Amino acid sequence: MVADGLSLMNADYSSTSFRVTRTTVGAHNFLGNRIAYPPGAGPATTASWRPRSWSPSTARSGTTWACSDHRASRSPLGGAGQHLRRPRGGRRLRRRLRAKNRHNAATMGWFLLTGWLYFFAVTLLYAGAADLYARWGVTALALANTALLPFTVLYYVLVERLVTAVHPLGPLFCSIYDVRFWRRERYWKVPAETYLQVLNGTPFKPLVWRLLGVRTGASVFDDGCSLTERTMVTLGDGCTLNAGSVVQCHSQEDGTFKSDTSRIGAGCTLGVGALVHYGTTVGDGAHLAADCFLMKGETVPDHGRWSGNPARPTAPEHGTQGDERR
Repeated sequence: MVADGLSLMNADYSSTSFRVTRTTVGAHNFLGNRIAYPPGAGPATTASWRPRSWSPSTARSGTTWACSDHRASRSPLGGAGQHLRRPRGGRRLRRRLRAKNRHNAATMGWFLLTGWLYFFAVTLLYAGAADLYARWGVTALALANTALLPFTVLYYVLVERLVTAVHPLGPLFCSIYDVRFWRRERYWKVPAETYLQVLNGTPFKPLVWRLLGVRTGASVFDDGCSLTERTMVTLGDGCTLNAGSVVQCHSQEDGTFKSDTSRIGAGCTLGVGALVHYGTTVGDGAHLAADCFLMKGETVPDHGRWSGNPARPTAPEHGTQGDERR
């Protein structure tokens, strides 16, 4: 089972040479978000790598790797989630797989339909501009180009709001073979998100976040953050969200899906590439360093400075401690 952002690497470089080797993933593995899987990392079986971990070259079967320092841990489900694991073969598994394929086919149909409606509307827009070209000249094309971006934003905001109106988002704990998880997948796939990248670094992106259901405060600066479940995120006043940062309100673990809300307090800063997992609270004025991973359920205190993978409080410098004593 593979989540988003997997990198399977075959090349290994030194200062003088390089080598290319085969990369193998063992049976019944789980690979979380943004995993860097190097050559020779397997083929362990029933192993699990949590988001942002770096796969060790000596992974053992039946272990869970939770962070970049190769720390092994037990399965997060323990005994409570055992009944939610995937069906183990037989008629029940085949029945659930057929149901998921039908649901996926419907999702593909909705995706194609929304894309076709958008294409049709844009075609009508430029056809109208072409009709007016003889009278208005290039002004007609300029007006069409000006209207394209606002129309794109409003169209996909409407599509997303319709999807969430039919199936509202909320905390969820279920099997990946549950229809509730399939509906959450549909929410990720049917509404487009690429148009949001055009608004990075502008005051319009927080406005669009608000239209999409994000509880957004005033004076938020977003230079390229991604919010996977918009209506489950709260952004306080004066937040700074750097490029590549992610607030991810879900996780897939051992055949189960877990989702919970996340809150970013007022005056917070998410560094470049920082990943905030589900069920977290970042206090007012806190700072998460670049490329850190704030694990699920963590609470960063007000004005705290955290870094690393997993994110931990940053020790103050000696000079700062001396200034505080003085």
